[in-house]
Amino acid sequence: MVKPQRVIPTVIEFVDIAGLVKGASKGEGLGNKFLANIREVDAIIHVVRCFEDDNIVHVAGGVDPVFDKEVIDTELQLKDLESIEKKIQRFEKIAKSGDAKAKKDVEILNKFKDGLQSGLNARSVDVEKEDLEVVRDLHLLTIKPVLYVANVDEKNILTGNKYVDQLREAVKSENAEVIVLCAAIESQIAEFEDADEKAMFLSEYGLDESGLNKLIAAAYKLLDLITYFTAGVQEVRAWTIKKGWKAPQAAGVIHTDFERGFIKAEVIKLSDYELYKSEAGCRENGKIAIEGKEYIVQDGDIMHFRFNV
Repeated sequence: MVKPQRVIPTVIEFVDIAGLVKGASKGEGLGNKFLANIREVDAIIHVVRCFEDDNIVHVAGGVDPVFDKEVIDTELQLKDLESIEKKIQRFEKIAKSGDAKAKKDVEILNKFKDGLQSGLNARSVDVEKEDLEVVRDLHLLTIKPVLYVANVDEKNILTGNKYVDQLREAVKSENAEVIVLCAAIESQIAEFEDADEKAMFLSEYGLDESGLNKLIAAAYKLLDLITYFTAGVQEVRAWTIKKGWKAPQAAGVIHTDFERGFIKAEVIKLSDYELYKSEAGCRENGKIAIEGKEYIVQDGDIMHFRFNV
């Protein structure tokens, strides 16, 4: 196996956006500030309380994950509705002058308006894919993909509970994933530096991986992301790309010259690399494929690019 001088992992950033309360869309609490922060992210992870603890007071007086979800949904929908209505007003003036495209855009915007007013998130509004261009500049909050995290107590980490079931039922129509984790356990895991000790701690709860690892994997899936690697003596580095990207696009993540002057890619499957232990071993066993511009990169591929500019 490669023993590089340095290893550079891929990075996914989680932004903790607190303070979103009922009335946030109208500026309650720190609503406007935090709603603006949500506009900057690629997806929303909604952590929902699914445990009982008399020592931790719930702002609404009791544990109700569906209510919590709906409060957030409503505030985001109201903010999106405000953005949609402003754009409708602008485009209606243009449409009145006889602009056919503006008239069509108003029709699409009204579809989103009707959906939001009926309690739908923008991502659930039934429009054609090309119609999404009409609202792209609005950076709608509820058009972002969403993942729900059910935060349970330690005793329910493996089985879930009635609150998790309620949450899953509530998001069924969204085709949204719900993952279960225990923040209390995660905070303890974070204190371990030794991998073996961490694994032993997890096994005490019947777990084979941390909730954070589950969350990262789910976030990658939600955003349609995969990872490929470049490996050498000096450096092994992971690169994040969109699923379905072709080799030149993947090369462009390293440097635009790689994409512009792409010639070919040498590709080793991760399973082959693990089996034969090195690039030389893969080469000896005919496990290095030469791929061209149409090759669709697969998760875990180890790649070397040839280019000329």
